[in-house]
Amino acid sequence: MNTLIAISALGVFCLIAEIFNLRKALVPVTILGLLAILGTTLNLWSFGGVADTKFANMIAVDKFSSAFSSLFIVLTIFLVALCQDVYKEQQSKISDFIAIKIFLLAGAVAMVSFANLSMYFLGIETLSISLYILAGSSRLDIRSNEAGMKYFLLGSFASGIILFGICLIYGALGTFDLKEITEWSGAADLAIWLPIGVSLITIGMLFKVAAVPFHFWAPDVYEGAPTLVTATMSTLAKVVAFATLYKLLLALNLFPSIPFQNIIVVVSIASMTVGNIMALRQNNVKRMLAFSGISHAGFMLMAILSLTDSMGSLFYYTVAYALAGIAAFAVIAIVTKGKDNQDVINFNGLGKTNPILAAVLTAALLSMAGIPVFSGFFAKFMLFTQTIKAGYLVVVIAGVINSIISVGYYFKLILAMYTKEATEEKQTTPIVYYIVGITAIVLNILAGLYPSVVLNLIK
Repeated sequence: MNTLIAISALGVFCLIAEIFNLRKALVPVTILGLLAILGTTLNLWSFGGVADTKFANMIAVDKFSSAFSSLFIVLTIFLVALCQDVYKEQQSKISDFIAIKIFLLAGAVAMVSFANLSMYFLGIETLSISLYILAGSSRLDIRSNEAGMKYFLLGSFASGIILFGICLIYGALGTFDLKEITEWSGAADLAIWLPIGVSLITIGMLFKVAAVPFHFWAPDVYEGAPTLVTATMSTLAKVVAFATLYKLLLALNLFPSIPFQNIIVVVSIASMTVGNIMALRQNNVKRMLAFSGISHAGFMLMAILSLTDSMGSLFYYTVAYALAGIAAFAVIAIVTKGKDNQDVINFNGLGKTNPILAAVLTAALLSMAGIPVFSGFFAKFMLFTQTIKAGYLVVVIAGVINSIISVGYYFKLILAMYTKEATEEKQTTPIVYYIVGITAIVLNILAGLYPSVVLNLIK
């Protein structure tokens, strides 16, 4: 709870800073505040062997919540660091944008720390409303307006479905408390409303992670939203949704149902296949990464198939995917800055005009493709191993085939950077993009070289 209170206080500070005209100091002070909160969260993790339930059983602090909260804070630090340059032409609004990102982080922490379904819904709404605002934040861009409206309408329907599912669970068990729901869900005579409620919540969360067939909003929203917002949705928001879905299904204790397992198998294979095949056809880099995110959703759904044993694997995969995504979007943000589109042609010759940025983007794409040395490879290997042990060999075969397919569109961008002639001369790049990109990739490689360090955070 201390982490949640500190994040909320930092968000309020960002709003107050505008009153005292502290815009220039806002980004560094916010980053220092997030680093302090990260230290506090890791300190709570060191005492997190047993769940610490507080505030009328609304918040539960354990290693799961502390580990994922730490990851969310690190991702937010990267996103806030880029704000100074991205919003330099909107100085009067920079405090608003940063405050919204901080409140989004508060919603994310609430979503993985909840011990009561009402707190879970408050967290998901805090995160979702922040994303709705950010997606449509470029008021003079028709594509951003379209992205904000599409995301708001479809996201609202998904939130409504989740709320209906929560109501049905309450109707079946008479409680919102997660611990009581876990204990009572194993009883013999349960009302039919309970599995229906769980199904509705799962459908709503599958929308949030953009899994097939609830993925149609993602390409348009990712393309139309400002690049930094797309980075937020692709990394932070997706990771939050998966962590929350995992915690919900583990607590609701209904997963042994064979039909439910078969549905997850179909959704996982469909997400991997549809995402990769559609990504092959894209020339717009943001749409390409949107479909890539859909395919990664399919991979992460493998963790649901071995629910009781895959907590570490899911956390490791989210770390690898999110760090690679942050590095990739840092490069995309600066290369496409001021451009009318984000097509692959904008990256032609980047290996010659700016070899450092090209190397960062190449490393990020190779990690997403699952090439060895990078943590993306070891993340997929862990998921494949546990999925085979759980008896779902067909899903692993589909995953291997789709990993090979993904190389096609990742290398399309890599080849453009190193084999095509540059379309324009080298431009000055603010140092913050180098810092964010290089730091994220270094952390990604270190996670691959020392996976035990990451896994120990959640064990």
